[in-house]
Amino acid sequence: MTGAIDPEQAFHQTGWSGLRARLFHLYFLLRRPMTLGVRGLIYDRESNSVFLIRHTYVPGWQLPGGGVELGETLVEALARELAEEGNVALTAPPVLKSMHFNHRASRRDHVGLYLIEAFSQTAPKLPDHEIAEAAFFPLDRLPKGTTPATLRRIGEIFGGEQPSPYW
Repeated sequence: MTGAIDPEQAFHQTGWSGLRARLFHLYFLLRRPMTLGVRGLIYDRESNSVFLIRHTYVPGWQLPGGGVELGETLVEALARELAEEGNVALTAPPVLKSMHFNHRASRRDHVGLYLIEAFSQTAPKLPDHEIAEAAFFPLDRLPKGTTPATLRRIGEIFGGEQPSPYW
């Protein structure tokens, strides 16, 4: 035993926020037997930066995104989530880069990862009840507290790492 701390454990939800997240998943499980989500890796080539958000109810900086609703395509869900979480609009079709099984969320959750290089931001995203902070960060200066899954996705896209089947 090395005594090393699992980096995923730092983002484990406890207390009210953990209960709230589990209740949301239970609600979605009852409403939709399998959950499907999307995340967008918004890349600004000019500044070599990516857009990250920090939620009010889960720890860590992560890629914007969320659940796909009934009757919605993945791209429609992505466009909706980007607008809600970052005031970001797609100006060209995003590129689906990978699909992942999110076994940490539930045994039924899958996430599609899209790369977005053609976009506009209508205004800076101000904090609200869901998003505590949102900003672009240079790839070589990601914020402390960036989630391990977010770091893996960035490594897969920009570092040439093999995509994992797991989120």
